Amino acid sequence: MVKQNIVFVENTPGSLQKVTKILAENQIDIYGFGCFDAPEFANFRMVCDAPEKADKIMAENGYMTRITQAILVDLQDEIGGLDKLLSVMGDSNVNLHYIYTFFHRGLKVPVAIMHCEDLLVAESVLRNNGFKVLNRLVNPDGAEEEK
Repeated sequence: MVKQNIVFVENTPGSLQKVTKILAENQIDIYGFGCFDAPEFANFRMVCDAPEKADKIMAENGYMTRITQAILVDLQDEIGGLDKLLSVMGDSNVNLHYIYTFFHRGLKVPVAIMHCEDLLVAESVLRNNGFKVLNRLVNPDGAEEEK
């Protein structure tokens, strides 16, 4: 599992860019993200190179934030790869709260970022069904960091 930041962003034009500007100005590298809207606020979820730093900086700038755990799984780059992943989860009675993807620069593979009720159970189900669950991110320079 890895740490995932959630920033609550006002659902108005330009508000998400204000968040990304703050992160960029503070040298925070976003590996993957998803932004999901709600009537008044959007949930900007991201996996980055410095989750605690990002959380602190966003809070200092007046944003509601949270750090949660998420599962990163190598999503096979093949037809039906996502279907296979979802089938395993459904057949194992694991309910996904959400899922989004990014391309892992270091490993050069598509990765699914997932959250569900019981992350340990989900991780076990995935591993037992042949999926590669990642617990490390690779920086653009190739150096690995434990997250």
